Amino acid sequence: MNTMLRKTVLGVAGLAFTGGVFAGPIAAHANAPVAAGKPVAAVQADKPDVGKLVPHGVQGAQSKITLNDEQVANVKAIIAATKKAGLPERAAVISIATSLQESKLENLGHLGDANDHDSLGLFQQRPSSGWGTPEQITNPEYATLAFEKGLKQVDGWQDMPLTQAAQTVQVSAYPDAYAQWEQQAADLVAQYWNS
Repeated sequence: MNTMLRKTVLGVAGLAFTGGVFAGPIAAHANAPVAAGKPVAAVQADKPDVGKLVPHGVQGAQSKITLNDEQVANVKAIIAATKKAGLPERAAVISIATSLQESKLENLGHLGDANDHDSLGLFQQRPSSGWGTPEQITNPEYATLAFEKGLKQVDGWQDMPLTQAAQTVQVSAYPDAYAQWEQQAADLVAQYWNS
């Protein structure tokens, strides 16, 4: 990926603020108000129920990008890691939406001056914040399992709005940015969960 594209990706990615993301116990989560969402249509019977994947309905305006083969492979890796962790489809939706926001599902290495400190990988996790080594957090399976370990420490994550669950783990300077990817993430999980 060229430097200009990387800067564009990072400019929209909503990377973690100076305090960075954290691993380990989650102290508390914000009590952000829940905006009213509209119901989501059902999908084919052989795919997960999108209503279950998006229990509150999508929150706010939605964004969508066209994925290349690398990004689709990363979606599949996130889903495989979620299954390995024994977590439900909702965890995959939150993970994919978070990765869409943080890296547009690209496994980003060190980006020089455009980098947010030492943030790397699909979730822009930081070695200096305890997420793992650069080699570990640029491994999609490891990065997903690390994110989902943090997610499991959030009381009630399954029932809270996606952006609140993601923000509690990521501690981003743009806490509401995750919500815009919920529909695309749910569609991707519905498409690839059973493939």
